[in-house]
Amino acid sequence: MSFFGGQCLIAMPGMQDDRFERSVVYVCAHTQEGAMGLTINRPIKDLSFFSLLSQLNIDRPLQFDPPPILAGGPLDVIRGFVLHSPEYNSTATLAMTGLTSLTVTTDIIRDISQGIGPKNFLITLGYVGWGAGQLENEVKENAWLPIDASTDLLFSLSPEKKWNYALQKIGIDPARLSAEQGKA
Repeated sequence: MSFFGGQCLIAMPGMQDDRFERSVVYVCAHTQEGAMGLTINRPIKDLSFFSLLSQLNIDRPLQFDPPPILAGGPLDVIRGFVLHSPEYNSTATLAMTGLTSLTVTTDIIRDISQGIGPKNFLITLGYVGWGAGQLENEVKENAWLPIDASTDLLFSLSPEKKWNYALQKIGIDPARLSAEQGKA
């Protein structure tokens, strides 16, 4: 059995679920029981970092370039996840790969706002989940194209550039894809 943990999934044209059209998902965990991931390229337009700080009763920093808050997926959309570079560590941090760790406490949001958080990070609300065998079937049906994760793809690019970049990274011109190729 092939597992996709630590990889990214590119939603192929023709994705039948509109919630994932042109999505890039980072797979945090994948086992025989299922998979969990975070969409890394869908900013939440009506929620700013400063609004999030206010909701969490965290003081707003004086000088700070606010990151976007991303819609991590359609499941448990009020739960926050911070995908980040592994140099940041707390008791609530789960190390995943050499590129990534995951922390789910508000302490990391406070640390980010104070400039003492991880060097690279994404803040998401919600997650993507698959049951046993579901992700493998979706990949076989060409709904998703798995690719290796990279620091650029995860953390350096603006969210709106990630889908095209991910395809170009593996030599695919997004303009040449048709919806018929991705029908699941």
